[in-house]
Amino acid sequence: MFPSICLVASLLVPTVASAAEGLVCRDEIACVMIGPDDPVTIAWMLVTSGANSFFGEDSLGGIEIAIAQREGILLGREIELIGEDSQCTPEGGQLAAQRLVANEHILAIIGPSCSSAAEAAIPVASRAGFVLVTPTAVSSTLTNPDRDSGGTWMPGFFRTIHTNALQGRMAARFAREILDAQTLATIHDGSTFAHDLQGAMIGTFIELGGEVVYQGAVNVGDTDMTAVLTEIATHGPDLLFFPIFQPEGDFLVAQAQYIPDLDNTILMGSDNLLTPGFVVATGEAALGVILFGPNVAGETYREFLSLWQERYGAEPPGGFHAHAFDTTNLLLDAIESVAQVGEDGSVLIGRQALRDAMTATSGFDGITGSLACSPTGDCATAEAIGVFRIGEPEVFEGRWPPELVWTPATGGPEEEA
Repeated sequence: MFPSICLVASLLVPTVASAAEGLVCRDEIACVMIGPDDPVTIAWMLVTSGANSFFGEDSLGGIEIAIAQREGILLGREIELIGEDSQCTPEGGQLAAQRLVANEHILAIIGPSCSSAAEAAIPVASRAGFVLVTPTAVSSTLTNPDRDSGGTWMPGFFRTIHTNALQGRMAARFAREILDAQTLATIHDGSTFAHDLQGAMIGTFIELGGEVVYQGAVNVGDTDMTAVLTEIATHGPDLLFFPIFQPEGDFLVAQAQYIPDLDNTILMGSDNLLTPGFVVATGEAALGVILFGPNVAGETYREFLSLWQERYGAEPPGGFHAHAFDTTNLLLDAIESVAQVGEDGSVLIGRQALRDAMTATSGFDGITGSLACSPTGDCATAEAIGVFRIGEPEVFEGRWPPELVWTPATGGPEEEA
């Protein structure tokens, strides 16, 4: 049975949803009425197919564990979770968003996984009055409201993951301060994420006195990286930074070992390769590769990992599960905070009220740190990010995650809490 809906346009006079229930919708956008016996419905749109499906699987696990910890109940009723594959493309993001906003029973949407999908989904979700909150999409443009500078933010969009601007600064600092890299080459794949991140890295690298000797791109679907790697080798960079996805990142690392003039070039990828599947695909070629991405520690996180192991019988496939867990709890708390409960047990939730509650988030105690949302939807803490180096235990023994070698907060590996 679907919950009944009370939709009130902002130009209409506020109306009483039901005299018996005594609930009045005064929301600027619309209200969702949930009957006494109907579930609270939230949705996800994540990449669940293709080479990057581990992103979606990783986030979905975090979502499911957060709901399970509440015994599947919110506001005294069952939490219904539904979802769509947003893939990792603009087309996938737009289609998934269109399908979900057509279901007016959904209170909010978690996702998408990728920045390119998020760019396409944001206008759809925003204009429909929905909350859309991502635990993984990091492009700086997504929470930038300035269209003249490439911003794509619209009301209702939030995220609990750090931005590319922060990641780019961190990567450049590590390259210059720790690796003492003087020269840099970069490769992107045309995606919103990769283009944005390599740009942020380059800007800070130059500010810190480094020289960029090569900027290039590969195409999604490329398998032979020999030409671009050979060209890069002619410049002899100290560091090659390639924030590209699988499987293109796998091919690049696997083939770089056969370019002799790259023997002294350090390879650095980003969080989209921070998965055991990258090591499986590249084998010994991954030795020494540097990756950066989510870094979560502490007793609460260890408890979360125990729950994951009990539920799924394996390690998380990616690095964003903790962010998805925090995203879900932040969202469910916001829903609970704005719910109006009628005499018969019906619940009325305003869509603008839910957006306002999300924006007002401050001091949220998550396993990724203390979260607070900005007016344009950035809720993440800078605490949960680090640099990792792949070594022999990951390649030959299957250990995961790799060794944490640096964090921007401490300038070195964090002590385990």
